[in-house]
Amino acid sequence: MADEDQIIETVDENGNLIKFELYDIVEVDEQEYALLLPVEDEEGEEGNEVVLMKLTKDGDDYLFETIDDDEEFEKVAAYVENMDDEDEE
Repeated sequence: MADEDQIIETVDENGNLIKFELYDIVEVDEQEYALLLPVEDEEGEEGNEVVLMKLTKDGDDYLFETIDDDEEFEKVAAYVENMDDEDEE
């Protein structure tokens, strides 16, 4: 298997196509979440914030969903921040 960047394309609430690079997948409370990094667009602008999305499996396909529950989002965000802290030690 080629070790190429995994690019995820999704559409935002305004109908704009956004491309993300799959940075990592974490599991919190038996639910998988994807950490996505925005890919540089044509104007050369690049978002530097990581986007968290819930991963659900539909047959052989993965679906990326926004995390609508604030409590769930905070729990996953805290988990990811703790991972970063451990990496720095």
